[in-house]
Amino acid sequence: MKTLAYPLLLVAVAAALAGCGGGDPAPAAPSSAAPAAPAAAAAAESTSPGVPCGDVTGTGGAKTTVVAHGQVDCAAATKLLKDYFAKLTPAETNSPDGPGPIALDEWTCGSGANDPVTACSTEDGRQVEGTRA
Repeated sequence: MKTLAYPLLLVAVAAALAGCGGGDPAPAAPSSAAPAAPAAAAAAESTSPGVPCGDVTGTGGAKTTVVAHGQVDCAAATKLLKDYFAKLTPAETNSPDGPGPIALDEWTCGSGANDPVTACSTEDGRQVEGTRA
């Protein structure tokens, strides 16, 4: 009986403590501020329009202009797009849905069908775009 009484006593004490504080809680002050944006969106917005990083050779030899957003240096941005274009298979390149998404380490890259922009992003808001000329 003693082994059953101890857990019941703990439940009773917890229930009593949960009721402490009495009365209704004070209403929260109305807030006119908009909800905080997620970190990824805030990081992406803070670096618009981005940093031009030159050109790389894209699919089929097309000239692709590289733009970095967020905490991405140009060397990393151009390497990322070169690696992405090198990894694409002919089937992915000719897919009716467009190539991607393709994971490259922490990055995910892809583009829509007939879309001249290739977009790469990370979960922490960094972005790299490549636009076919």
